[in-house]
Amino acid sequence: MMKHFIFLFILLVSCSKAESQQVEVLGIPQSRISEIKTFIKDKAYNQDLAIFINFKIPSGKYRYFIYDLKNNKIVQKAIVAHGSGSVISGSNALKFSNVEGSYQSSLGKYAVGGSYVGQFGKAYRLKGLDPTNDNAMLRAIVLHSFSSVSDVESEKPATLSLGCPMLSINAFKETAKYIDKSEKPIILYTFY
Repeated sequence: MMKHFIFLFILLVSCSKAESQQVEVLGIPQSRISEIKTFIKDKAYNQDLAIFINFKIPSGKYRYFIYDLKNNKIVQKAIVAHGSGSVISGSNALKFSNVEGSYQSSLGKYAVGGSYVGQFGKAYRLKGLDPTNDNAMLRAIVLHSFSSVSDVESEKPATLSLGCPMLSINAFKETAKYIDKSEKPIILYTFY
């Protein structure tokens, strides 16, 4: 009887550990998902979806995720560029800024706003919601596509932006379907 309890206990611990590791493997720490669920609760944001960008993941790999908050699953993953000013010469680490002209990516939560057609075609305005990114509108930091961003993971780094999160044309089209269907702003959360 005791053997059964021990086996059951080990099985439960293994499963819960594997489940938490699975979220990490997918590129979004559970703590970030919980943080966004708490942040949007009872606010006028989309309660079903959030976009996460994990800048700890190399730029040639999938590090952009649209996450279904209700069913706890990733519905889109893509490669996303970061700002040229975020590159630290001779290092894999990145630096971030909220300063105009820095060409660096900014960390924090954004509300994805309305779309417009600009230099790169359709783009979405991003309103920075944190002190680390509240100059996003002033800096013209927007979510847009760029033809040089790949659809396929690679060891090679993604092309660089002037601070905007840039997706491939195909990934952007897929993202646009989610954003355009949403009646409330979706939160985009960049972290490192």
